[in-house]
Amino acid sequence: MSASTHTPREGSLENPELLENVPGHVIPIIAQEFDDFETESTRFLKDEFPGGESEFIKFRLKQGVYGQRQPNVQMIRVKLPMGGITPDQFDAFAEVTERLAPLRKAHVTTRQNIQMHHIKLDEMADLMRVISDSGLSSREGCGNTVRNVTGDPRAGTLEGELFDITPYAGAYVRYFVRHPTTQAMPRKIKTAFTATDEDNAITKIHDIAFLPRLRDGVRGVEIRVGGGTSIMPRQAPTLYEFVELENGDYLKVSEACFRIFDRQDFLRVNRARARIKVLVDKIGIDAFREMVDEEMQGDWVAERDFSIDELRYVIDEEANAPEIRAEGYSSPNGDQRVFARFASTNVTPQRQPGFSTVEVKITRGDLTPEQLRGLGAIVREFSGGYARTTVQQNVILRWVRDESIYDVWRALRELDLGDAGVNEITDTVSCPGTDSCKLGITSSMGLNRAVQERIESMEIDDPLTRKIHIKMSGCPNGCSQHHIANIGFYGASIKAGEHAIPAYIAHIAGTYEGGEVKFGTRLKSRLPAKRVPDAVERWIRYYESDREPGEEFNAFAERVGSAEFETLVKDLAMPVEFSLENLNQFIDWTKSAPFVVERGEGECAV
Repeated sequence: MSASTHTPREGSLENPELLENVPGHVIPIIAQEFDDFETESTRFLKDEFPGGESEFIKFRLKQGVYGQRQPNVQMIRVKLPMGGITPDQFDAFAEVTERLAPLRKAHVTTRQNIQMHHIKLDEMADLMRVISDSGLSSREGCGNTVRNVTGDPRAGTLEGELFDITPYAGAYVRYFVRHPTTQAMPRKIKTAFTATDEDNAITKIHDIAFLPRLRDGVRGVEIRVGGGTSIMPRQAPTLYEFVELENGDYLKVSEACFRIFDRQDFLRVNRARARIKVLVDKIGIDAFREMVDEEMQGDWVAERDFSIDELRYVIDEEANAPEIRAEGYSSPNGDQRVFARFASTNVTPQRQPGFSTVEVKITRGDLTPEQLRGLGAIVREFSGGYARTTVQQNVILRWVRDESIYDVWRALRELDLGDAGVNEITDTVSCPGTDSCKLGITSSMGLNRAVQERIESMEIDDPLTRKIHIKMSGCPNGCSQHHIANIGFYGASIKAGEHAIPAYIAHIAGTYEGGEVKFGTRLKSRLPAKRVPDAVERWIRYYESDREPGEEFNAFAERVGSAEFETLVKDLAMPVEFSLENLNQFIDWTKSAPFVVERGEGECAV
């Protein structure tokens, strides 16, 4: 056979195993990558990897494998573009979590990924193969690449949508995964596609983001560039008001941005600040736009194919929606009040008559193998075979028939997943913190549990108070998005002589809803971790007792000022002397040994 007619081996880069439009199959799977990972990780474990550990870290990060603070184990981050997940994928996660993850849990992140922790390196290739059989990929889940592409989990079902952004987000994913321009940038790129101007994807805190627009019947997007949180929070300004979608111009503009970013050698000097927001902040969006305009005149444009005809991710979910049951549906009986509360907070009517989305509250984002399998079964039976994770670490079931919502709730309750109150005050969000992260300072997951338990004990039924969002990160980087919470915390420490106390610094009055983004005001108080639930309760009771009629939390906080919040917890922020009586203050939540700051070198910027 001549070279011109030779078909590349299936599973090679030239001939990926799949690029089919079925739910959950967005990223092309290349089997050779798993074989390569097994080969190279074996060489590394035998001290035979060329370039040693530093080069191996770069290699494994591109496959979504991230080092933990615990030795000899890894975290794997599996990308779920736009949060999409199928029943078979729930089952795949259940299998590998049960068999390979010692803690028997998978973790939904604020980037709509699913992570698994404490995986042995020599078992990682096995895990990759299992999840790939269901169409999942961890490719570029870590590293200085285009990370998981997030999106509004209700896209395609919302009132007021100009069109469904999902196919175009899928094309973007497929265009940039394994793309030579985006393999070794100064830092990672976080992308979001939102569905409406309500901006449920929080576009303003992303490196690059897209909002649907129509102009004379032509589909396009507004493109925003240069947002982010962490140690230098910035909101992404608008790069272009309108860029066409169907002709692939949005891909061309995106690549131009990444090419410019990739050439900024000054950003590589300090990787902790090497984000595209630093460049945009330094030169301004107008100057950056001029650079992009000039870049798009380069010879490279003619070398690219920006056509999205073969890249679109087109799924007719309505065609897969459940049929009306011949045997009928169950109806509420003795638990009407409990079910009514669930229906009022977790269920949203779709714009398609007769269907709703059901949001499942996932406590701290953690799911057991039993819950994963159970969710898969519910999705198969009740929601047309497709669900999506959310930036609030929950799961949304789509295309649920209104008649079957009660049956769905009963099935969720059997899995201990039937709680009401999604996106309310008890739906607290946190990153893994010192449970696994090298950069973690404090146990943010432990604090999450403590705060949630305190709030639940308060039995809050006031609707305005229930709207408060609480988020906590184990360090200043902000993986829980604490900057934009009504009440947010990030991990720190307090020196007490020769000892250290786990502590948190609070942000008050951030927001991310209704298309508005505002970073919360950082308080001067540094609170010992064990006193944070007391502080939260005081602030909530203060708000309830002193607000004006109908005044929401942020408006109240802005009216009274941050100093009042600091005064309320002044005694809680007082130093603690090390003694047997105070020993509890020197031990972090869920830990048993005295607290020590052990912040390793993270791999986010490798």
